[in-house]
Amino acid sequence: MREALFVKQNTQRWKDYESLKDKSPDELAESFISITDDLAYSKTFYPKSKTTLYLNGLAASFHQSIYKNKKEKTSRFVTFWKYELPLVFYKHRKPLLYSFLFFTVFSLMGALSAKYDNTFVRLILGDDYVNMTNSNIAKHDPFGVYKQGNEFLMFFQIAFNNIIVELTTFVMGIIFSVGSIYQLMNNGVMLGSFEYYLFSKGVGLQSVLVIWIHGTLEISAIILAGGAGLTLGNSMLFPKTYKRIVSIKHGAKDGLKIAIGLIPIFLTAAFFEGFVTRHTEMPVWLSLGILLSSLSFIIWYVILYPNILNRKINHNHLINNETTY
Repeated sequence: MREALFVKQNTQRWKDYESLKDKSPDELAESFISITDDLAYSKTFYPKSKTTLYLNGLAASFHQSIYKNKKEKTSRFVTFWKYELPLVFYKHRKPLLYSFLFFTVFSLMGALSAKYDNTFVRLILGDDYVNMTNSNIAKHDPFGVYKQGNEFLMFFQIAFNNIIVELTTFVMGIIFSVGSIYQLMNNGVMLGSFEYYLFSKGVGLQSVLVIWIHGTLEISAIILAGGAGLTLGNSMLFPKTYKRIVSIKHGAKDGLKIAIGLIPIFLTAAFFEGFVTRHTEMPVWLSLGILLSSLSFIIWYVILYPNILNRKINHNHLINNETTY
């Protein structure tokens, strides 16, 4: 699109935005997202033009309006979860999908390896863990390991460990995405071999009802962390129209948003594992309710809601552009 046409289509909308600075947090957030999209487009195709300078100033003005006092910092917290993070999920939906596919393939590899190699499970999980689980199965309490230890201590240990794994998975994406794929491989192979082992012992269905109470959120978050790492790595490999250093900054920023956004999910998963999973005799309906609620939340917040939000923003763009003719 020629710059003159770009300006003509959006001038009135930009003028309207200039009068929005004292409006509600939702209006400010939506307008800020829209103007930064315009700025990114202008930087790409008209990097040295006055239009880009104008949009940069307008975006900076919005940024100051959003952050200028404590009350608005509170709304910034809401804005992050309501708009920014879901839109980052949508923007980087392909790396997130690739991460899911990588993890699925590695999990299947782990299950097949466990099926055809009797020593594989012990190699991955360790002799002590396998022996302990075999002993618990013999006692008709296959998941007794979750009943050991203090609930609070278990919660903090699991939360700390999972967050470290998540951040490592993200940061390792800097190694041209290979580092994050390696982390996905480690976790996927472990999960696949572990589940095959439990099914081979006749407690597979019970494992779904028990372990996946916390595993649904935990595994989903690890996959998303892999997507954050791929976002970072791909920004180095495929800078597109940006200079490589600019692309890396964008990838690191978006990947970090995903990584930060996953922390509450890991904390919730750790809470389930520390306080809920240990109740292995809970009713099936309650176990399924927790599991399906967790899965529904992930599908809604990571897939469905970002698509709805993106369509809404694009629809508003279309309406605003049509009013300029």
